[in-house]
Amino acid sequence: MPDNPQNEKPSSSALRKYSSTIFRNENFALGVILGVLAGVFGVMTHGLSLGRANILNIMLQSSMRGVVSVGQAMVILTAGIDVSVGGLSALVACIGGALMTTMPGYVGPIPVGASLMLMLLAGAGLGAISGLFVSRLRLAPLIVTLAMWQITRGAASVVSKEESMHLPDAMAFVAHQSIGGVPIAVFILVGAIVLGYFVLNHTTFGNSVYAVGGSEASAWLSGIKTRSTVFWVYVISGFCAAIAAMIQISRVMSASPVIWGITGLELTIDSIAAVVIGGVSLFGGKGSIIGVLLGVLIIGVLNNGMNLAGLNIFTQYLLKGGVILVAVGVDARRRRSL
Repeated sequence: MPDNPQNEKPSSSALRKYSSTIFRNENFALGVILGVLAGVFGVMTHGLSLGRANILNIMLQSSMRGVVSVGQAMVILTAGIDVSVGGLSALVACIGGALMTTMPGYVGPIPVGASLMLMLLAGAGLGAISGLFVSRLRLAPLIVTLAMWQITRGAASVVSKEESMHLPDAMAFVAHQSIGGVPIAVFILVGAIVLGYFVLNHTTFGNSVYAVGGSEASAWLSGIKTRSTVFWVYVISGFCAAIAAMIQISRVMSASPVIWGITGLELTIDSIAAVVIGGVSLFGGKGSIIGVLLGVLIIGVLNNGMNLAGLNIFTQYLLKGGVILVAVGVDARRRRSL
């Protein structure tokens, strides 16, 4: 007997509905954008950007940006922002350099392991300062973190005495040692993403972060300790910035405020861009770590591809600024449609 057409209709309708759901999924769209960018730059560079060595290089370059973006995402999810991460990373890097260097006139040499622990504590402590001003004194996050950015940049020059401090060979393990051909820094990025996903999706603190970003007043009325939640996201952001400092000084094997003057600014801009491109709303309460990871990779492929394609720095700024502007516009349009 021929099949009953009426039996096919529901199946076809369900398939269309399922396909529509997939294509409207934000992370799916980001994955498509990432694939298109990789393909375009692959053609422009005659396949050079798609080689295994370059892919690992992109992952290594993205590790620092990605770890910072995890902390930045948590801050933005509470409707805040942290523009101090670049300056904070610079200061932590110079603190680490002063602790580890064998150059005369500094605190070091202190063992690498102990120095790394002190760097992490310094990052968390600096983040806590921002958190106190934002959560307890109720000051605007942008103003507080902008002030912290200036303070930490100046402090980095004081700590380093405006010199480039050379580090012991043992520090190279973070960026130059690998497991199965994959740099340890990439595993640090993966660990940060996994931990960030777990915290936001499977803990009470993660639920509080989303609730505070959605409506701080409603979150407070429901019994959430809103001030405590806001405080801790800045501590986490500072801690992540310290990890990024560890990765960067391991890559270049020196700590210098001159280098960080440029690197720190790019780190701040790229972390915010990656988070926004990844679908985290600047108004708080919406977004995912998976989206942030895709945003980090999009920025990484964009930076790497533009460099390999030989685009000058001003063209790169133009394109990256355009991408950020489009991402913010899409976010605003999506909120109006809710």
